[in-house]
Amino acid sequence: MPFHRPIPGDKLPVKSGASRVPGVHSLVQAEKIMQIAFVLPCAMLFGWGAGWGVDHFLHTRYGAAIGLVLGIVAGMVSVIRTAMAAMNSVSGRGDK
Repeated sequence: MPFHRPIPGDKLPVKSGASRVPGVHSLVQAEKIMQIAFVLPCAMLFGWGAGWGVDHFLHTRYGAAIGLVLGIVAGMVSVIRTAMAAMNSVSGRGDK
């Protein structure tokens, strides 16, 4: 087993949560909130596309509607979870 010398205290790697550049934390928070605007339409399109594929494969007419509804539900669940996580990190409780 090879021997690895310990890293000196002044050269410890910076943790991912800590940043030495001021303002980066606020940019990360803004990105998390902007993600909400993209998740719901993407989930709707993915659900509609999957339903259309099922319609095409099984020769039915209601798969796209079911896929769209499931996409909307999945998108809303993701949006609510992201919004709650963003609110918890802003209020100081931290990300879990």
